[in-house]
Amino acid sequence: MTLVFLPDLWRAPQLLESLSLGPEICEAAQLCDHALHRQTGALPLPVPQPGRNMPGVLLELADSGRDRLARLHAVFGAMPAQGLVRVAARQQAAQVFVAPQGSEAPGPVTLPPEHDAIVTLACAELLALTQTHGIAALQARWPMALSHAASRRRGQGAPGPSLLRGDWTRADIVPVRLSQPYAWYFGVREDDLQFRRFDGSFSEVVKRAGFVMSDAVTVLPYDPARDRVMLVEQFRYGPWLRGAENPWSLEPIAGRVDPFERPEAAALREAQEETGLTLTADMLRAVGNVYPSPGAITEFLYQYVALCDLPDGAEGVSGLASEAEDIRSHVVSFARLMELVGSGEVQNGPLVLTAWWLAAHRAELRAGVRD
Repeated sequence: MTLVFLPDLWRAPQLLESLSLGPEICEAAQLCDHALHRQTGALPLPVPQPGRNMPGVLLELADSGRDRLARLHAVFGAMPAQGLVRVAARQQAAQVFVAPQGSEAPGPVTLPPEHDAIVTLACAELLALTQTHGIAALQARWPMALSHAASRRRGQGAPGPSLLRGDWTRADIVPVRLSQPYAWYFGVREDDLQFRRFDGSFSEVVKRAGFVMSDAVTVLPYDPARDRVMLVEQFRYGPWLRGAENPWSLEPIAGRVDPFERPEAAALREAQEETGLTLTADMLRAVGNVYPSPGAITEFLYQYVALCDLPDGAEGVSGLASEAEDIRSHVVSFARLMELVGSGEVQNGPLVLTAWWLAAHRAELRAGVRD
């Protein structure tokens, strides 16, 4: 058994459960001559600072638990070291995971309100993966683990109206075995579970697998004065994998919502990155929030139309070089858009849905616009 000191974040039930521990195993403690180093989107870590005492918890862990913690902390370059810990009226040595050399001494840090809750959920996912995945996989997974954690937080806080469907809750699902056999940037969950049937009984144990993604946004720029839209075109791996002869796709602007970002802000950012358009929040009109394929994908889409100017020459080629993006934009009339939808050249689900939403609301959006 090994005594390990960890920052206060580790009091979270999700993290203790991932270590097969309960809250009663935590002992409040202070790490002598250290302070907490915090960065957005990273695990908080101690850094040496003489004369400071850092609050946290002291855990007694078996070798397996200590080793899993070491693999998780290695994702952030943290190394195990010995530290002096003050517990109640006594002092004793304990293992600590300190920030990499060169980390700045902690100062005032302003973090988003949901920061610790999101980091906690992401850490719980990675901690579970330390049993089956190597450091490289954990490092690749961390950014999307944060995004998925933020998506889960939004899902937990979203209204769930039951005007037609049953008034179900998560208590109507019984998890039997949870696993994540694949994890890199994306992940795959495979769970055994039971769900409540319409007659009130529970189903037999069923196996379900799902592609673990994050929330995303789509934006269709629309110029109501000129009655034209902007589409983007890019190579897509999904159609290529399916065997499509032409795997380039016509789409709205789209992208993932960053972990500490609001969907509306993601829509504005993606528009700038993919097309060079500078939009503002008051230009956005919500089309609808949907699961594009709820049978097996966690992705949730926030869809928008953006009212803006699309003059001649607005097209171009854009995208982030860091993400190997090569995105061409097209400005076409609304009539041409509907021709492309009708001919089947547009096969992107969000674009089809948004086009028909625009068809239903076009007259209203154009009302009062001077040609």
